[in-house]
Amino acid sequence: MVRIHSPRPSIFPAMPVRRYLIEGRVQGVGFRFFTRNAARALGLSGFVRNLSDGSVEAVARGSEEALEAFEQSLRRGPAGSRVDAVERTDAAQVPMQSEFVIL
Repeated sequence: MVRIHSPRPSIFPAMPVRRYLIEGRVQGVGFRFFTRNAARALGLSGFVRNLSDGSVEAVARGSEEALEAFEQSLRRGPAGSRVDAVERTDAAQVPMQSEFVIL
């Protein structure tokens, strides 16, 4: 008798991944550090980085509730910043580090 095993279910449920593009005065004001701290406080993994056009990109994985709270933090930004726009898109499930880091 041949036994066929189905793949083991993941012990970690699939979590949504979101990409945020933040525009305004968001470089040179501590925005990446603010973003990292907000993400870590919410238990998100992912990264944040400055882009050459003066915007900031953040990619985060976590629960829907945590991602919503994270987006609200991004829209506020740290003192000294001015957030003009936050564009949110769903991102593919990509391997990411276990914590939130600045690239």
